[in-house]
Amino acid sequence: MTELNKQPVPDRAEHNAFFPSDYSLSLYTTKVSDFDGFKFEKAYQGKKHKVLMIASDERYLEMKNGKLFSTGNHPIETLLPMLHIHHAGFEIDVATLSGNAVKLEMWAMPTEDKAVMDLYHTYLPKLQNPSKLADILADVTAENSPYLAVFIPGGHAALHSIPFSREVKSVLNWALAQDKHIITLCHGPAALLAAAADENVENYPFKDYEICVFPDALDEGANIEIGYMPGKLQWLLAEKLIQLGVKVMNEGISGQVHQDRKLLTGDSPLASNALGILAANELLKVAE
Repeated sequence: MTELNKQPVPDRAEHNAFFPSDYSLSLYTTKVSDFDGFKFEKAYQGKKHKVLMIASDERYLEMKNGKLFSTGNHPIETLLPMLHIHHAGFEIDVATLSGNAVKLEMWAMPTEDKAVMDLYHTYLPKLQNPSKLADILADVTAENSPYLAVFIPGGHAALHSIPFSREVKSVLNWALAQDKHIITLCHGPAALLAAAADENVENYPFKDYEICVFPDALDEGANIEIGYMPGKLQWLLAEKLIQLGVKVMNEGISGQVHQDRKLLTGDSPLASNALGILAANELLKVAE
């Protein structure tokens, strides 16, 4: 059996950019997710409530060494929670910061998973033509907002612009003030950093919240050793959140999910199915 290469693979579409190594993809990706059916009793039948997904529109993430990681939103972390939420009866609107198309890590697409791929094709028009978040911000945060929740998927692209976005900060502040759900996993909790923009640390609204998030130790160690990334990240997500007073509940990646008030989080792609189940059931509890 030929040993798979651990060197990141050059991205022919961009100078100095790299996809994960063949070896790392053999460890981290699967053609079939762990979706095993829906767990809610009855779907929402109304038209009033929806969910907003804020996804990354940027593919390239610069490493400390200047190399670019060719990343995006992780397909399973994006589509599997969407699958549960959608079939629970909630339409999902899609937004990016620029209004440009959602970027997905196509190399991690579960191409032999019919349920997930059917959902992907259903939402492909919205993924390719999302709203610009700034353009819909007034509607999202309005008194009669149709949105029950905001969902931020994972993938390393979540580290690019979302953590520094004033629009994302506005959505998070609205969600907290109006007791809406915030759903995110893996590197998606980088969005929570946006709430710290222009704020004193002691006023950080997620201080003392408990979350699951992708471990810094893997990004600093194994992800580089196996060639998943072409270098070290410029900053570490869990470290930044901990500095703001967030409590990280996981050390590794086991598929762990956690709920703290209306904040629902998961540790990695392994948590995608469980987070989707949790989100669907929690949203159904509050849907009229």
